[in-house]
Amino acid sequence: MRGAAPGTCPVMERSKRAPQAPQPRSRAAAGDEPEPAARKPFGARRAAALASLIMGARAQYVVVENGAWQRYYSHWAANRIVDDLLAGPAAATRCFRANREIDEWLDDIWCEGAALVDHDRRTLLWFASVDSWADHVAARAVLTRTWPGWDVRFAHDGMGDLTHHLGLGRDLTRTPGWFETFEPSGFASSEYTEPCSVASVRLPDGSVRAWGSDWEPVDHLAAGPRLIDLIAASSASPPLTDMPEGGVHFDPQARTVSLWAVRTVAGIHNWPLPGWEDWVLDFRGEDHTRQAALLPADFPFPSPPLAPALRKLADGLTAPLPDMSGPLALAAGAPGPEGTTAVVNPAAPVPHEPADPTPAELAALRGAIDALVTEAEAD
Repeated sequence: MRGAAPGTCPVMERSKRAPQAPQPRSRAAAGDEPEPAARKPFGARRAAALASLIMGARAQYVVVENGAWQRYYSHWAANRIVDDLLAGPAAATRCFRANREIDEWLDDIWCEGAALVDHDRRTLLWFASVDSWADHVAARAVLTRTWPGWDVRFAHDGMGDLTHHLGLGRDLTRTPGWFETFEPSGFASSEYTEPCSVASVRLPDGSVRAWGSDWEPVDHLAAGPRLIDLIAASSASPPLTDMPEGGVHFDPQARTVSLWAVRTVAGIHNWPLPGWEDWVLDFRGEDHTRQAALLPADFPFPSPPLAPALRKLADGLTAPLPDMSGPLALAAGAPGPEGTTAVVNPAAPVPHEPADPTPAELAALRGAIDALVTEAEAD
């Protein structure tokens, strides 16, 4: 099983794997993806990531209070980080403390979702994968209502943002050379209308062209500036029918890279990344409007409605947690490579403890979601 018990050091386990080019950045098992130019469509990668859930969806939590901080772990909660945060700081803190306290850090590969709740500085940092841009924006809107007076931030640098907040630096869980670059052999613009990201380039004549991309935003940086000419020479992409989860804009004349994302972009605060030493980074966080203003008229960002995503959050409030005992038994009994035996991670049978919100917290949360749905439908 991919994973390490919380009492072990996942960084050391990771070092046993042969180097990959480039480093896999989806939530599928490390080493499963080919070089980005030959990557599967984003939808197929998402399906592969979901299939990997039988191995775990690891979440790490940090609670800071009265000058001290503790770490907690859940083997199955990465996909419900947002759900556990929605009811506010008190409910989230109870939930995290109901899970196993540990004394180790997960790294950017092993940790698939995390949250830091700092009661002293009234700061929330979190990251987790979501199904769509609309899902992320909907969650953001609810958190703004249910965490009033708090600085609510998405942790684009993954675990680096959490350890940096604690004064431990960004590279505590990262080995030297962890950000792996690669030489791109090509750029295949997406044939899909719902790509993972959008890459745009300002051409020598001053015009801007844009392409759908099945790469994650950070992969465009890992490929280096040589990728820009390959993008510009690629075939046109179909117009978008849904918002991507990020975008990258290159301006070779100004030697500027602009990037936004609603997913992690680990390493983004270590600029300049290898190969970009003479370039300026314009990191926009979750704000897509800068790239939207640059896109050509025939390739605009769509405006998906938020009400369905908000309703999905409301529906999830009463959804039962999945029972993983069946998939675990199947995985443990499946034949492995010759001479090997599958062993279940000791943490895998331990269920996530959500610590349900109080009736008052749940009522306030439902009220916030209902108000946001009304506002979204009125727009």
